[in-house]
Amino acid sequence: MEIKKIQLPHDHNQRDNRIVEEMPSLETITAVADAMNQLGNPSRLRIFWLLCHCEECVINIAAATDMSSPAVSHHLKLLKDAGLIVASRNGKEMYYRAADTDMVLKLHHTIEEIARISCPD
Repeated sequence: MEIKKIQLPHDHNQRDNRIVEEMPSLETITAVADAMNQLGNPSRLRIFWLLCHCEECVINIAAATDMSSPAVSHHLKLLKDAGLIVASRNGKEMYYRAADTDMVLKLHHTIEEIARISCPD
């Protein structure tokens, strides 16, 4: 990653501008903001947490969360579009699970730390 030098318009006697120079890219911040926005919904947060621990179909997710299948499908689409979950087909059935990314892993652990819960065995 190339760090570009940034000269701020006002010098407030700061020793260096490393924080500004190492600020994440707009693309990175946008991806994180989108993920956090999606997880700001309690239903999506529950579904995401569930899928961090198992791979499941829509009908089972609906039963586990006491939601209708169409509502679950709607939330799954938003989570998938945000890159938080992935889908795979097995015959006629679609299965969903958390995406295998560093951001998803960190979000998963952060949710559990904040909620003071731990992963099931």
